[in-house]
Amino acid sequence: MMISGLSFALVHAAVKFIPRIPAHEVVTIRSAISLILTWFALRRARVHPWGQNRPMLLLRGIAGTGALLLYFYTLQRMPLASAATIQYLHPILTVILASFLLKEKATGGQWACFVAGFVGVLLVKGFDSRIEPVDLAIGVASACCSAIAYNMIRALRHEDHPLVVIFYLPLVSFIMVSPWTAFHFVMPQWHEWLFLFAIGAFTQIAQYFMTRAYHAQSPANISNLNYLGILYATAIGFVFFNENLEMLAAMGILLIVGSAMLSTHIATRLRKKIGKPEIVA
Repeated sequence: MMISGLSFALVHAAVKFIPRIPAHEVVTIRSAISLILTWFALRRARVHPWGQNRPMLLLRGIAGTGALLLYFYTLQRMPLASAATIQYLHPILTVILASFLLKEKATGGQWACFVAGFVGVLLVKGFDSRIEPVDLAIGVASACCSAIAYNMIRALRHEDHPLVVIFYLPLVSFIMVSPWTAFHFVMPQWHEWLFLFAIGAFTQIAQYFMTRAYHAQSPANISNLNYLGILYATAIGFVFFNENLEMLAAMGILLIVGSAMLSTHIATRLRKKIGKPEIVA
């Protein structure tokens, strides 16, 4: 999850570096690159690409596509850390949905960690007056779509190979978004092409490690680690986009890291208590 979070943070930074390219075009090019890379990985692993539970794979692709489009839109309209802060509502939403969809209950201690982590997220950015209400609603909708997608990943853990789950996201995204992009294409300049290829490459890395994590552990055990992504976003925003870190933000970071560590400790103790070994994807 930490590798995945860092890779996603680099993707998000790259999106901000190319504000001239529309979000739908970024998603289309990213999907094309990921499709090619995943196809070769499937061939090398000798895994059938179409999977077993195709309806759920399609739902995962649709939800993931919605999350991408909406999040990339907010990245280009908000400061990086602000957009990431709103997007990081999805760990809590993921666990809430998992309790209904997958019947995987979180403990009281884990819920307390989730709440503490969310308070930390709020402290990191506070109330940013630069965020328009419509953009805020779009960011929340993106987080909801992400939560649905992550639960689908978890639900597919016993049915489909991680590479197949990864493959369906760019496949569905490309089918859904490329027709619109074809009629509204903005030709990238050479440096924008570099950022677009970086988005495709780091997305592949992020998706692979995220899928392995959700196949290996329940959302209640690992979702809090998503909050560590805000650390990456804050650091990148400070270095590249002159987004300053105030005292409340520093307190939020400590709260995020502490809640993530405590939640993982609780999950580890529960596994030892019931004698359940670590699952390896």
